[in-house]
Amino acid sequence: MKLKKMLTAGAVVFGFAALQAQAATELEFWTMNLAPKFNGYFEQVVTKFNAANPGLQAKWVDMNWDQIQPKLIASIAAGNPPALVNFNVPWVHEYAQQGNILPLDQYLGADKNAYLAAALKDVTVNGKVYAFPWYNSVSIIAYNKDIFAKAGVKSAPKNFDQLVSDAKLIKAKTGVAAFAPKMDNFTGWFYYAGLPMVENGKAVFNSPKHVAFVQKFADLYKAGVLPKDVFKMAFEQEIAAYNSGKIAMMTTAPQALKRTETDAKAIYDKTGVAAFPADAGKMAFGAWMMDFVIPKGTKDPAAAAKLGKFLTGDEQQVAFSKATETTFPSTKKANLDPYFQAGANSADVVDQARAVAAKSMENARTLTIAPGVLPDEAAMNKKLQDEVQSAIEGRKSVKAALDEVVAAWNEKLGKK
Repeated sequence: MKLKKMLTAGAVVFGFAALQAQAATELEFWTMNLAPKFNGYFEQVVTKFNAANPGLQAKWVDMNWDQIQPKLIASIAAGNPPALVNFNVPWVHEYAQQGNILPLDQYLGADKNAYLAAALKDVTVNGKVYAFPWYNSVSIIAYNKDIFAKAGVKSAPKNFDQLVSDAKLIKAKTGVAAFAPKMDNFTGWFYYAGLPMVENGKAVFNSPKHVAFVQKFADLYKAGVLPKDVFKMAFEQEIAAYNSGKIAMMTTAPQALKRTETDAKAIYDKTGVAAFPADAGKMAFGAWMMDFVIPKGTKDPAAAAKLGKFLTGDEQQVAFSKATETTFPSTKKANLDPYFQAGANSADVVDQARAVAAKSMENARTLTIAPGVLPDEAAMNKKLQDEVQSAIEGRKSVKAALDEVVAAWNEKLGKK
């Protein structure tokens, strides 16, 4: 009889536990291209969140970036979307305009103030916040102190005009090309300079200010201040050029300097770092923020928001930056963590660069035209790049090049 009672009690306990497990709300969240490298990080995230939130069960799913959108659309259509999805900024704007993700203001509440203002602007559409800002990046300048000294340049540039004048001086005094600006997205350069691209449905980037800005690059190219192959130089080629002393400066992420330490220790030992200087746009250069959105049709948006705020809270943002060693938080407090700021007093160049970059995050914006503005985005951007390259390389005047691409854009925009 006693054994029977014990078995009955055990069955009740087991049944209650099973009932609790069945009642738990599953919160599946999707990320892109983060497995298997960061499996350990996300395993601790899931364990920690679930332990602190009885009744909620976070579940991590990673997939390739090109799988996320078709799978999300299919899940929304089937009425069974995940709780959260990892997006970039352009996707946020596209899906917000479509009505396929939810505005988050009611769920953020006072927690909204934890995020950097620039990060919130990136994911604000028509006055509403549509994503939890997550990890970001920003470029810094690494410079060869010996070449600077030979040119008589005493410090890193504080603004873009000083960068241009220092670059000219470096070439004139040392014969070395000064730097290799990233030229694969001139839209970003216009926004960086505080210059609009499309206003009231028309392309406007052939104004005197736009022409003058592009002319700066054309003048630098003609004088040999920029490498002749600058339009072919991607990440790997720029590092190689800096490591071999062929350019005096490079724009890069802090962790990329480990390549210099490994491949060119003599160059690394005479490398200084500084923030990439701001221009009229007052924006840091090189940002590309990632975030989490709540899809339309998610069964428990409030619970999804709880997980979203956990994943993008100060503690987890710092932990993820430590795991990646390359990314930066989008919250105010996290960027003040000693992991970033202690580097300001370090002798290690990578640590110094990390501190410099963290201080730039408050101005980090994703510099891109919102999806949906351009009716034939790929072709229109290619036309822009081709014409800007022809102008900078001196094959036609800057004004003629910008006039031609603006006319081509407006022809397409007029047919929207």
